[in-house]
Amino acid sequence: MADPFAVTNQAPPMQGVNFFTRDAALGDALRPYADLAGDPGLHRIGELAGSEEARAQALPANQNAPVLRTHDRYGHRIDEVEFHPSWHWLMEKAIGFGLQAAPWTSDRPSPHLTRAAGFYLWSQVEPGHGCPISMTYAAVPALRADERLAKEWIPALASAQYDVRRLPAAEKSGVLAGMGMTEKQGGSDVRANLTTATPTGTDGEYQLNGHKWFCSAPQVDVFLVLAQAPEGLTCFVVPRVLADGNRNAFALQRLKDKLGNRSNASGEVEFHGTVGYRLGDEGAGVRTIIDMVAATRLDCVLGSSALQRRALVEAIWHARHRSAFGGPLADKPAMQNVLADLALESEASTALAMRLAAAVDATVTGDEQAAAFRRIGLPLAKFWVCKRTPFMVAEALECLGGNGFVEESGMPLLFRESPLNSIWEGSGNVNALDVLRALRRPESLEAWLTELATVQGADQRLDTAVADVLQALADIDGAEAGARRLAARMALCLQASLLLRHSTPAVADAFVGSRLAGDWGGVFGTLPRTTPFRQIVERTIG
Repeated sequence: MADPFAVTNQAPPMQGVNFFTRDAALGDALRPYADLAGDPGLHRIGELAGSEEARAQALPANQNAPVLRTHDRYGHRIDEVEFHPSWHWLMEKAIGFGLQAAPWTSDRPSPHLTRAAGFYLWSQVEPGHGCPISMTYAAVPALRADERLAKEWIPALASAQYDVRRLPAAEKSGVLAGMGMTEKQGGSDVRANLTTATPTGTDGEYQLNGHKWFCSAPQVDVFLVLAQAPEGLTCFVVPRVLADGNRNAFALQRLKDKLGNRSNASGEVEFHGTVGYRLGDEGAGVRTIIDMVAATRLDCVLGSSALQRRALVEAIWHARHRSAFGGPLADKPAMQNVLADLALESEASTALAMRLAAAVDATVTGDEQAAAFRRIGLPLAKFWVCKRTPFMVAEALECLGGNGFVEESGMPLLFRESPLNSIWEGSGNVNALDVLRALRRPESLEAWLTELATVQGADQRLDTAVADVLQALADIDGAEAGARRLAARMALCLQASLLLRHSTPAVADAFVGSRLAGDWGGVFGTLPRTTPFRQIVERTIG
């Protein structure tokens, strides 16, 4: 007689899985732009990301949220944030891998694509600590608007050393960057900002007075901040510690109690005579900081793709090791349909994310075509990939049944994180409207069409979808109400073209048939019965 207290039919822990070498979709997404299959750095990241050590660090970092310390025991204002040791472990590894600003100073081929692949892999461990990593990466292109400030900050931002000491930047082995744009009254409408910046008479130095409703990563060393200078909204570099060793006036009011992203600190901050250094011209704040926003939007796409991938792998792992109704779940046709459908979504997101990362490398070298593609591709991908992620992660969680609803599985962490990237760095409406703005520049539409022309005639269903988009664009001046519909269709066309070029015929055909030709029920697991489910799933994690 079976022992009723024996633990049986439970999936073993997923460990010893190299997230890089076992991800065929990632390999195919990278191959057209660079030969990274043997990259030792990506192999190391993939191996550690799939280890039990990494899994053991992820949950504690989220279960022990950061704590704000506004004053020390004597009443001195310190405005510090304390983190669990697991947070510091995650940060040290990410920076050691060069996932922050290292690509901007690298002389290796395809540095931004390589970094994107690493960020995608490492974000599958724990997504929250990616915020300061992303902010640091994104600060560099904006800092290049001022040669003096770039020379002062970029080398330290690009350092592979994690240094938490509160010291002037010149005395640290590495620094991190954050951002302060939005305010209580304005949100995404940053031109409604009320924070003021008054020149001190010293070249480029101002005093800031006001607040920021969301200050990303308030524990870091330097921030890019928007404030109203005499000539209009302007971008400023705000250090936490001044060159003389004194703390800048940076009053943290509270940390946000967020739905997800629990390991990461997001704060409200007040400026009272805070020293800031003008970055770019007065009145050009949005134009100056837009390069930072573009880079963080790429990381939103990468982060959402990583969430999709991790949720998918967890679902497949569970289904392969769990039996019900006479056999493994992974052998059941209904479950195979769900897993294959999730795999299509994940691979399409990964392919688009890596294409955009490759465009960054090309843009840096002066490729105007790549810059135009990036201008239209980023808001498209940010809108669609990030918008799809909560649906996909929820379905993957359901594959684990009640086990997936339990914190120890790690799936609730992924689910709480899943809406985040669709909100930060411009919500869905903002990005859909940015697509319309980009389309008013002829080179943006031309770049989108050029990308799709590479597969013109390969699949009539895609050709029809492209024709539908062009018809919709005939009335672009009145397109705001349909901006989301347009952005979704354009993003799907891009994903389909990438899968037709670089993935397997089974994946490409199933994606185009379901997402563009309407042979789909609208929820995951409604692919046609003739779809080669097992072939698609086996490709995901062989």
